[in-house]
Amino acid sequence: MASPTNPTVAPMSNSLSGSDIDVSKDEKIIGQVDVPSRPKPTRQVSEWEALQIAAAGDIDTINREMDEVEAELQAKNIRSTWLKPQLRLKDPRYFTWLLVGFASMGGLLSGIDQSLISGANLFMPASLGLNTKQVSLVSSGVPLGAVGGALILGPLNEAVGRRMAIIVSLVMYTIGAGLCAGAVDFGMMVTGRIILGMGVGLEGGTVPVYVAESVAPKYRGNLVSLYQFMIALGEVLGYVVAAIFVNVPSGSWRYMLGSSLIFSTVMFVGIMFMPESPRFLMHKGKTTEAWHVWKQIRGQDIAARTEFFVMKYSVAEEFAAMENRVNKRFPWMDFFTVPRARRAIIYANVMVFLGQFTGINAIQYYMATLMQQVGFDDKDAVFMSLVGGGALLLGTLPAIFYMEKFGRRFWACAMLPGFFIGLVIIGCSYLIPLSNKAGSQGTYITGLIIYEGFFGSYACLTWVIPAEVYPTYLRSYGMETSDVTLFLCSFLVTYFFAEMQSAMSKIGLSLGFYGGIAVVGWFYQILFMPETKNKTLEEIDIIFSQPTSQLMRENLRSAMVTAGDFFAFRWGKVFSPVSESDIFRKENGHKTAQDANAKHEELLH
Repeated sequence: MASPTNPTVAPMSNSLSGSDIDVSKDEKIIGQVDVPSRPKPTRQVSEWEALQIAAAGDIDTINREMDEVEAELQAKNIRSTWLKPQLRLKDPRYFTWLLVGFASMGGLLSGIDQSLISGANLFMPASLGLNTKQVSLVSSGVPLGAVGGALILGPLNEAVGRRMAIIVSLVMYTIGAGLCAGAVDFGMMVTGRIILGMGVGLEGGTVPVYVAESVAPKYRGNLVSLYQFMIALGEVLGYVVAAIFVNVPSGSWRYMLGSSLIFSTVMFVGIMFMPESPRFLMHKGKTTEAWHVWKQIRGQDIAARTEFFVMKYSVAEEFAAMENRVNKRFPWMDFFTVPRARRAIIYANVMVFLGQFTGINAIQYYMATLMQQVGFDDKDAVFMSLVGGGALLLGTLPAIFYMEKFGRRFWACAMLPGFFIGLVIIGCSYLIPLSNKAGSQGTYITGLIIYEGFFGSYACLTWVIPAEVYPTYLRSYGMETSDVTLFLCSFLVTYFFAEMQSAMSKIGLSLGFYGGIAVVGWFYQILFMPETKNKTLEEIDIIFSQPTSQLMRENLRSAMVTAGDFFAFRWGKVFSPVSESDIFRKENGHKTAQDANAKHEELLH
């Protein structure tokens, strides 16, 4: 584990013994009301100091500390229960993949339930006698309900944890899908879609955090990106299901909307055997339980022990900081009063906004209708929707495999111009007369493939970024705001899509509005987007503790160097896994790290 600012640290003495840095085992729960009350440790070790111990390779200190936690765990003798069954695998890597696989199935459910409505809208309005506004409300019912699900995300995550919050969301999925499949009128259909949406909103903000808090830093970006891949796969499966049932003579849309019950049942069974997030357990003061889970999913090698050691003192520092704050009962107020938290919430939510207001969900929800607008008949429109969904699915693959190698800034700054070009081509397709079907359809499909393909990689960032940038004690509340932003924006672009297309024209909406936001967003990311690849969640704390002006200096330097390498055809440097931001910090340092290091040296001497 590298120090954010000092890549080489002199070996430290072992004067910081396990007893020196021991934190009380009698730990209470942090919530909106309960305030932690723990005895002061014999010697306070800050998050930065723990990082320094790890960077110095002080294995004796780390092992001494972790051996004490292990002894407590053995004495506690945690057993399997029907509510919390203990699944044990010999190789922790298998457990990690199993956890990520079942958790990411939430993305599959989300994608299926969002795309099924595209095919159902061809038959369901006539069957239920819905007018245009009612169809718009039904189509946007999921993102509208998701806003409600996102609003309960923070309190529910704090009260019952990540795992149980996912289970609650699956119950909502099941109830909502059942109501939609059996709907007999507009009211029942909207109710089902909203309940379904609440499940989407609750699960959508919980799963990325659950994965990010559980997996190793070198895989975090890739595995959280897998959630977006599962969303895209779910959207493709939704179009496939619609194509399967499109020829059913009666009630085809009911089979379409009810098919998601199969996937929610499988995920429910799987997630019951998964453990709670170790960082959440640590956040609640359950250190021994956190280590019990950590050993299962991460193993006991020195890298796993070191990261747990740093995490332990990072959370302890958050406890200590909260005791000195005015807003003890309402920690989310720190988003307004603490610069580090404020930077994170602005940064994460701007990324989410850019992901939605470039039009992706409006295009996904109305895919079949848009296909009709360029000349495809009803059935062909359903089948051709697979092209757009398939392009989105394939577009997520590069991010899954290379998110950590090339970093967040690369994907953000390279993908936005790509799907802007796709929007330009889509806009141009509307200028071709429908009498020339080959021209209009071919141009539209080409633009759609480019747009969806580039957006696939970019969309991964809208889950990766919010899941990793918030401090542990604010992560539930931060993801709540990001989740609300995501689904509220999705609702707005979906609900007003038809009216905006009528007011702005087809080319004005796709190119002028969505494309214009993409251009503005590209400049924002160049200036304000820090690089967080290959960093532990605790190291990201240090990055966001920098002043915004320092982040901008890093980003401008990174952009200038990368642009110079690009135009000089130095492709090796452009696609280097070494972050320009890390090089900049190595050469210049930053104020927060320097102050922390000075404090550290003062304590040692």
